[in-house]
Amino acid sequence: MNILVTGGAGYIGSHTCVALIEAGHTVIVADNLCNSKADTIDKIKQITNGKIIFYKIDVTDEIAVNTIFATHQIDGIIHFAGLKAVGESIEKPLEYYYNNLISTMILCKACQKYGVKKIVFSSSATVYGNNVVPFKETMELLPTTNPYGETKAMSERIITDIVKVNPYMSAALLRYFNPVGAHESGLIGEAPNGTPNNLMPYITKVAKGQLEKLYVFGNDYPTVDGTGVRDYIHVMDLAEGHVAALNCISEGVHIYNLGTGQGTSVLQLVKVFEKANATEVPYEIINRRPGDIAECYANVSKAAKELGWKAKRGIVEMCRDAWIFEKYSELSKESDIEVAATKER
Repeated sequence: MNILVTGGAGYIGSHTCVALIEAGHTVIVADNLCNSKADTIDKIKQITNGKIIFYKIDVTDEIAVNTIFATHQIDGIIHFAGLKAVGESIEKPLEYYYNNLISTMILCKACQKYGVKKIVFSSSATVYGNNVVPFKETMELLPTTNPYGETKAMSERIITDIVKVNPYMSAALLRYFNPVGAHESGLIGEAPNGTPNNLMPYITKVAKGQLEKLYVFGNDYPTVDGTGVRDYIHVMDLAEGHVAALNCISEGVHIYNLGTGQGTSVLQLVKVFEKANATEVPYEIINRRPGDIAECYANVSKAAKELGWKAKRGIVEMCRDAWIFEKYSELSKESDIEVAATKER
């Protein structure tokens, strides 16, 4: 199939592009590079030896989006593009509502106009709010604790309503838990522009000495060690879950949790990282972060039963791969500097 991947140069998007190409699909990427880098596209090609078509556009630009649909016969879309920092969404709610909802509506409108049959949406476990763990797809969604989560819940409703009135369409709403790790090649991984908002890239930059220490938001939650518990999933397992959803879904709307079903605390993750990579991660406990909840982990039985998909990689592999990517990125930079210096001489 010809698959349009919005946000395909980003962290989860780039790994999903690899999985799609390796599964035999043709990939078209639309990304404005606001939190990603253009050379990621070249790295995807390097990993897969495959072709990838790239458009540097913002998915809130309806004319640009329609140009892609008019140029290519799109069989399905995977919609990652969006702003994604929980804390920032509390500080900039309007920016999050505009960007995340307008992009979803423009894509749905284009899918309806051009007869696209498959939609896979990058949703989030934040839509469950402060429900009782483990989270199941059948749970009633509670008001989320941040605008980011609200944009995901609203986008789910928009896509659901569009599919209802277009019976030929099918949609998979994939509720992610906490993706970490990197591709085993070390070529692509989580490389946000600026200071990381997610835990793992922050840990790797502290371990490398680029940041002084890790700030842990709260140690007074009712958890195993007082720090927040999350369901960490290897990004390549998550990527493979998208391919499984794309291949398996039939008409209608289908919701799946993509996680491991196991909860790990922040400090447990730090300790595994230190042991797996023989390094230290200095940290400091500070106040809780607005919008966070104590525990978040998945019931993953539905994805296993209906998609034949299950996470295969563990916490140790997540920590090792993330560290390999961080070190490889530094070596790549040094190599680039060396080449540039040679050219100058």
